Amino acid sequence: MAPRSLDVLLLLCTVCCGCVMSLELVPSDQKKVEKPEGDRVTLECKYTVGPQDTGALDIDWTLVAADTQLEDQQIIMFSGGMPYIVNDGLRDRVHFTSSDPSDGDASIEIINLKSADTATYQCKVKKPPGTQNRKISLAVYIKPAKTRCFVEGAQKIGMDINLKCASSDGTAPLTYLWEKVSGQKLLPKGSVADEATGVLMVKNASQEYSGTYKCLARNRVGTDECMVVLNVSPPTNVGGIVAGAIIGTLLSLGLVGLLVYFCCKKQKEKKYEKEVQHEIREDVAPPKSRTSTARSYIGSNHSSLGSLSPSNIDGYSKSQYNKVPNDDLERPPSQVPNFVLPKYHGLTVV
Repeated sequence: MAPRSLDVLLLLCTVCCGCVMSLELVPSDQKKVEKPEGDRVTLECKYTVGPQDTGALDIDWTLVAADTQLEDQQIIMFSGGMPYIVNDGLRDRVHFTSSDPSDGDASIEIINLKSADTATYQCKVKKPPGTQNRKISLAVYIKPAKTRCFVEGAQKIGMDINLKCASSDGTAPLTYLWEKVSGQKLLPKGSVADEATGVLMVKNASQEYSGTYKCLARNRVGTDECMVVLNVSPPTNVGGIVAGAIIGTLLSLGLVGLLVYFCCKKQKEKKYEKEVQHEIREDVAPPKSRTSTARSYIGSNHSSLGSLSPSNIDGYSKSQYNKVPNDDLERPPSQVPNFVLPKYHGLTVV
């Protein structure tokens, strides 16, 4: 019985030693990995082989199908001492981290991650008779981006105001945190912040609530922020504005009325001046013709000649007679009036 027990013990030791020395994957706590879009990730898969693992080495990375009825998709493989990239969607973005995966490191790196890369990845190492595999879950998130802050509601004392924050990009779930970054740096008393919707509700606003507020949007892989200025002011005096508008309108109408009055007055004055000038012209007698003037002048001289003596005829003829207008003297003989000079003591005046 003793020899048989010893043989059994030796056999068990041999089997156990063979198990320890066969192909094994190095333990890793990398079960689930979360990364932001555009980043890179290393999926670990290191291994050791035993003396009895003498077969050809094959390393195969696949995308595990979410539906068990579908086949897994190959990504990259190492066979016959050469690496091969199989998946076209990852052709330019995946590679083995080691230049020689046969040295015990079958890890891969994926660069420029996309949200579509979210999946479960499996590393399978075969070196007959040993075979081992490991699954790693990868989640690719989009960081919050294009976050916008704004104020909703009238920024007046006593009013209810909402400060809102929202990110256009980012993988859910997103959370929003508000803080005041100016003044006392404390959120208004009684305000309520909703982390899920990004709304900060401010009740019965006062001027001390004025200041700069910052909103921080975040998810599992990143953050983004924005700022907004709150300026709480006294309510507007609506009655004063209306009264001012009415007064301004009345003043404008009064000014227009004065302009119209002066324009009309000016037009009347001009019209009156024209009428006066016209009446004066009608009252003035027309000037006498030069012919009648000349005749009357000559007739008056003729009557005055009766009292002239021969001694003053020369002076008279040189002074008084010469006052007859020249144009009458230049008339043709047919138009000159005929008159006979009187005789004085046997002399005829010429």
